[in-house]
Amino acid sequence: MTIRLATLNDIPPIMQLIADVVPAMNALGNFQWDSTYPNAEVFENDIALNQLWIADVDGAIAGVAAITTDQEPEYAHVGWDITETAIVTHRLAVSEKYRGRGIAAALLMQAEQEAITRGIYLLRIDTNTTNLATQRLFPKLGYRFSGEIGLGFRPNLRFYCYEKSIDHGR
Repeated sequence: MTIRLATLNDIPPIMQLIADVVPAMNALGNFQWDSTYPNAEVFENDIALNQLWIADVDGAIAGVAAITTDQEPEYAHVGWDITETAIVTHRLAVSEKYRGRGIAAALLMQAEQEAITRGIYLLRIDTNTTNLATQRLFPKLGYRFSGEIGLGFRPNLRFYCYEKSIDHGR
């Protein structure tokens, strides 16, 4: 597996991955994503900002994550200081074909590597309250549960927030 920055050529397979993942999420009661979000425009913007990473397994896109510093205003509702710079992972998805192979963990380790490279000591992430897989994964990787929020752009859904502090020699 190789973790690398996505290119515009990766958009079609990324959108296929999303098209495969959304029905599986919905079947588990997770309606965080749908036919309108995330979309190609969002991923194209991530690529333009050099913040979209993919897990490549033998030329196939096994997973995707936007590794950003974009914090939702609602993060303040769990007591986070959103003026403090943090690496925030958004749009994390793993192909159904590659589940259980450590793809999500590898992408989250890339987020940590980005934090170290940039001298940022804080990692943040949110997940739908019905996403049991991420709720098990995040604590295994050292993330602490911080609280529950709603997000204005995803009405009627609730999200759990997780945070991880890293000390890289400071």
